[in-house]
Amino acid sequence: MNIEKFENRVENIDLDNITQDDVDLIKEIIQKLDNGEIRVVEKIDNEWVVNEWVKKSISLYFSIQNLKVIESGDVIYFDKLEPKKNYESLKIRVVPPGIVRYGAFCEPGVVVMPGFVNIGAYVSSGTMVDTWATVGSCAYIGKNVHLSGGVGIGGVLEPPSAMPVIIEDGAFIGSRAIIVEGVRIGKGAVIGANVTITSSTPIIDVSGEEPIEYKGVVPENSVVIPGTRPKTFPSGEYDVQCALIIGKRKESTNEKTSLNEALRTFGVDV
Repeated sequence: MNIEKFENRVENIDLDNITQDDVDLIKEIIQKLDNGEIRVVEKIDNEWVVNEWVKKSISLYFSIQNLKVIESGDVIYFDKLEPKKNYESLKIRVVPPGIVRYGAFCEPGVVVMPGFVNIGAYVSSGTMVDTWATVGSCAYIGKNVHLSGGVGIGGVLEPPSAMPVIIEDGAFIGSRAIIVEGVRIGKGAVIGANVTITSSTPIIDVSGEEPIEYKGVVPENSVVIPGTRPKTFPSGEYDVQCALIIGKRKESTNEKTSLNEALRTFGVDV
């Protein structure tokens, strides 16, 4: 597939003067996205890179699609995109009323409980999207990740250059945690229940003698809990939300063993 050719053609599409060739191109790109042939974000030379032309194609796709009645058994929807219908051939398990939307891709072995995976998202093998967890548009979820009940993984379409949320391999995201605005959760990290991390949330490693602060990224194998720290405002001093790194999972042990050990050792609510 000539990526540069696709990219150049997408960049030149004008919705005010759209042609049938343009429509066919957009639909072809979304089909390739749905089949896992292309991705919104990928790792190149150990760096995460956004394919802006793919994100733009998703926005264009919404513009050319019309609302319609969609039936799924006894349930009726009114939307522009249908749910995927090839769960069996993809070898993914989707528990009613879970939905993987057309234009998202799940590798074999993914389990989606009654949750939701939006267009442009990529979910890797061995991952569990637990009950009422949502994977937002264009988010990337790595292998053997557990998104616990009620987790919110944010989505992003605009601007095309914006990095989506990335959850790397082996991470564990606790119940009702919220990860948004292009935050990257490093490989093997454990995020405790109710932790909220945005691009501006202070992520503070308090496990050493001196605090170390991060923003937008949780380092590999970090164990994270919700926290607060004081901040002075014109009307006085108040505690504002932050995330605290209180320790590390051990890389030397089995992934499941190290997770259980981390949860017990650090008393993380999940």
